[in-house]
Amino acid sequence: MVAVIFWLLFGFGLGAIPFSPLVGRLVLGQDITRFGDKNPGATNVLRAGGVGWFSLALALDISKGAVPVGLAYQIYGWQGWEAIPIALAPVAGHAFSPFLQGKGGKAIAAAFGTWIGLTLWQVPLVSMLLLIFWSLLIKPSGWAVVITLGLLLPIIWLWLGDGVLVGVMAAQMALLLLKQREELRLRPRLRVGR
Repeated sequence: MVAVIFWLLFGFGLGAIPFSPLVGRLVLGQDITRFGDKNPGATNVLRAGGVGWFSLALALDISKGAVPVGLAYQIYGWQGWEAIPIALAPVAGHAFSPFLQGKGGKAIAAAFGTWIGLTLWQVPLVSMLLLIFWSLLIKPSGWAVVITLGLLLPIIWLWLGDGVLVGVMAAQMALLLLKQREELRLRPRLRVGR
C-alpha cells in the first residue's frame, strides 16, 4: 500500500508541474493563458511561440504521464487494479495543478502519455489517428475528444482484452469529460466552410 501511495504522489506531483506555462514564461516571456482558449496547455504555446516551442511543451506534457506510469506499470510491475489510480494520478495532477491554484489544463497530453506508459504504442497510435480524424471533421475540439474516448473504450476491450486497461480508460474518460464540459455545451458541427 505504501508503494502505491508513492506512485500516486509521484504521478500527481509530476503531472502537476505546469510545463507549458513554464515554457511560455521562461522561454517566450509570455503568459500563454492570454492566448486562444486561455488554457495553460501546449496548444497555447503554439499560438504564443510557434511549432518549435509547442513541440517542447507537448513533449514535456506527454512525458509527465508516460514516465511515472511507464515506470510503475512496465518496470515495477504494478499491472493489477492499482494501475487505475496510478494511471489517473498524472492526469489529475495536470488537470488540477496546485501550482496553478487547482486550474490545470485539459489533460489530453498527459492522458496520452499515460497510454504510452501502459501500452507503449498500441493505444497511443489508435488514439492519435482517431483524434486527428475527428478533429479535422468536427468542432469544437471537445467533441472530437469525447468521440475518440468513446471509441477507444470498446477498442481497448476488444483488442487488448484487459479489464484493468478498460478501467483506466473509464476513469480517464470521466476526468477528461469534466475538463471538456465548456466545449461540450456547444453543439458539434462539421468543419466545412469555416
